[in-house]
Amino acid sequence: MSCNRRIKVLETIHQGKVGGGERHILDLVAHLDTSRFAPVVLSFTDGPMVDALKQMNIPVHVIHSTKAFDFRIWKAVKTLILEEEIDIVHVHGTRANTNILPATRALGIPVIYTVHGWSFHEGLSYPVRKARILIEKWITRNTGMNITVSAANRQTGLRAFGRFKSHVIRNGVNLQRFHPGVSDNGLRAQYGFTEEDIVIGFIVRMTHQKDPLGMIRAFAAAHQLHPQLKLLMIGEGPLKSAAVQLIRELGIAGAVVLDGFRSDVPGVLQAIDIYCLPSLWEGYPIGVLEAMAVGKPVIASDVDGTREAFDHEVSGLLVPPKNTPALCAAICRLAADEPLRKRFAAAALERARADHGITTMTRKVEEVYNKMFVQHEIAKPASAQ
Repeated sequence: MSCNRRIKVLETIHQGKVGGGERHILDLVAHLDTSRFAPVVLSFTDGPMVDALKQMNIPVHVIHSTKAFDFRIWKAVKTLILEEEIDIVHVHGTRANTNILPATRALGIPVIYTVHGWSFHEGLSYPVRKARILIEKWITRNTGMNITVSAANRQTGLRAFGRFKSHVIRNGVNLQRFHPGVSDNGLRAQYGFTEEDIVIGFIVRMTHQKDPLGMIRAFAAAHQLHPQLKLLMIGEGPLKSAAVQLIRELGIAGAVVLDGFRSDVPGVLQAIDIYCLPSLWEGYPIGVLEAMAVGKPVIASDVDGTREAFDHEVSGLLVPPKNTPALCAAICRLAADEPLRKRFAAAALERARADHGITTMTRKVEEVYNKMFVQHEIAKPASAQ
């Protein structure tokens, strides 16, 4: 490789819809040192992330596939890597890895794998969980370097695989975009909320992992005790229709506002009073970090990396997952205590500024890229250098 050419990194993810992993890629490529690195992105579906990358003038490719181990696209992936003259592949997520590794192994391209939460989470049947552990074990043994976004995820990998090495690089957020001074652009009023309302924000994809139905049940119970509570649910997903039906069945339609995907997340966060994430499992939840950076108190499940993201009873409250009474009690406690909400909000903001900046995260990722690239160059035969 010419010393004058930047290191070309292919960031790869299985979908173009904007969730935590996709927002991670958007922030990462936006903050890489472009004098040293040239990012290219590969997604296996279209979506808002792909559109955002095009607006950022980041080279982005879509090779359509919704399947793991989709051998039909492996040749196209290999061709893309060759045509873009990729030096390093950075894969985000399990499914994307199953469609990248066959090509990179054939080409001898080094791969970095960021685990944004393991695929073998609790709640799966034994055969499915066992199969996913075997797949993740195969992936982590065939990548050049692994990154986990929380210490909890690293320990889970160690327990599951017997031996497992990773760099822990926690997610970060753009503190210039997410901050307490950001405007809600009139969203609070547009959604029909008053100054007296206490708005709970649930701003994630409506999937089993995020437990939107548990969120609704806990809110309904809290709303009976605190009628000033309102719930704003932002996002799409397979459980949205079930969420709409449950809201109707519980008779709380007048207290709940649902909206689809929005790109103006800072403004949405500014429009709420409390951020809530009752996930069943997490890597290191970017939504929580964004809410903290805007200065919002957090209620979240006591799982995985979430418990590392903020301090219980300091900047928010941790509750057991799938525990409706505990989630309801936490909501009621913050609804009834404005000074406590303000104290948690101030502590959340302080923690975000100290630990959750995107620049710190990006510099650590760049160190991994440099290390991987140097190791690969040294290992090359002299004729190939």
